[in-house]
Amino acid sequence: MATLPLDHEKIERCRALAASIADDVQGFIDAHTTVGVERTTLRAYGVTGVDPDGVPLVNTLTDRLAREGALAVGAATHLARALLAGAGSVQEAAEALAYGGAELTGELSRADVVGALDDATADALRRIDDARAAREGFRAGLRQPESPEKYVIVATGNIHDDATQAKAAAHAGADIIAVIRATAQSLLDFVPEGATTEGYGGTYATQENFRIIREATRAAATETGRYVQQTNYSSGLCMAEIAWMAAVEGLDMLLNDAMYGILFRDINMCRTFCDQYASRRIIARAGIVINTGEDNYLTTSDAVDKAYTVLASQFINDAFARRAGLADSQIGLGHAFEIDPWLEDGFLLELAQAQLVRQVFPRHPIKWMPPTKHKTGDVFQSHVHDAMFNLVGVMTGQSIALLGMFSEAIHTPLLMDRYLALKSAKYVFGTARHLGDELAFRPGGVVERRAQAVLDEALACLEDVAARGIWDAIGAGVFADVKRRRDGGKGFGGVVARAPDYANPLLDRL
Repeated sequence: MATLPLDHEKIERCRALAASIADDVQGFIDAHTTVGVERTTLRAYGVTGVDPDGVPLVNTLTDRLAREGALAVGAATHLARALLAGAGSVQEAAEALAYGGAELTGELSRADVVGALDDATADALRRIDDARAAREGFRAGLRQPESPEKYVIVATGNIHDDATQAKAAAHAGADIIAVIRATAQSLLDFVPEGATTEGYGGTYATQENFRIIREATRAAATETGRYVQQTNYSSGLCMAEIAWMAAVEGLDMLLNDAMYGILFRDINMCRTFCDQYASRRIIARAGIVINTGEDNYLTTSDAVDKAYTVLASQFINDAFARRAGLADSQIGLGHAFEIDPWLEDGFLLELAQAQLVRQVFPRHPIKWMPPTKHKTGDVFQSHVHDAMFNLVGVMTGQSIALLGMFSEAIHTPLLMDRYLALKSAKYVFGTARHLGDELAFRPGGVVERRAQAVLDEALACLEDVAARGIWDAIGAGVFADVKRRRDGGKGFGGVVARAPDYANPLLDRL
């Protein structure tokens, strides 16, 4: 592939600045927990079930602990105390704590907590490991996709219809199937139970829904002889819980960003930073690939003027992911083809951004997002726009291409829309497969100058964020032109400072 001359000292300076930004936040994360982290711990230890009103037991228990000021030592501590007091199982202990008024006080050493939950911790880790081994074993016996991998979304609201559409998309050539999540589920502070058949703008992310789509993608893979990957959304107020569900159901990818919920869902930044860390610890163990959401920045800010914020955020997301144990091969950084299509030489500017990201993160599975901001009801123009997106993707070696739909601005894509998107992508990816290997960028040309300028601007942005701290930088609207307060947004009340005797043997092991 042709390459651009980039200043590697500047790139390394960007990495160092991102590391310092992430270290500052990590200090806060290590000193706090959240209701979401504690619910995830309970789920991992085997706590299941809902009450007659559909409220999950993990919520009822965590809410009691929070209400009585007992969450600071961790839900695991209370489970251990109940087990040591005679509860016959983790489930029995959880029910006694949630409904029976079991004791919430009393001295208990960290060693006592670890010992009481040793078998449950081992079982939780074994569930993740077994699901990963099953997924990787199944995948090994099938044909693997070529890059860019073709990613399409199904979103009917009914999980059973989604399963049918997922299989149809796989037979039409899709490599990755995403079930887009129901509108505003990220703002729910609980995870619905069971299969769901009603959702607006998408389908609810539940463990049973994950299982149903996993069954469909495995069936399609068996029928086609080609592995089909599955992804969903691990974001919002339940991002850690959803990561756990995805891990034990063997998903391949998860949308999981360190700042998306803060910027685009107004979820409190303290809550989000803590929850993303716990979710990514699980994801790292499960071998899942994350997809970050920098592409969204270009829906609220200009793709030319603010391209540098995408690169700066990618450095930061990468630094956060590394602190949670993710390997390069798991960090799917996002960006998008969102420059105004009527801007002269806009294609060259898009090419520069894509090539820049590819070179700065050469071992990462980069996720390349299609045009949406400038789509209209003109389906013919839309189809051409998507084809240009596909061309840049194959020229610059993007890893994951979320295919654009010509009906983007009209309705939720139909099966035929996906079929035509896949047909177009297969044509472009095939006919231009090695185009990038045959071309060189002109020294001093538009592409080279643009890439170098964006790198310079990203470096300046990171220096600014590091100087003032990411908390204040977000407050100033540095990213996506969106401003959020450190103590504002949804879920702030669910953040709790850890007590000196806080214990979470599962998170320690992860």
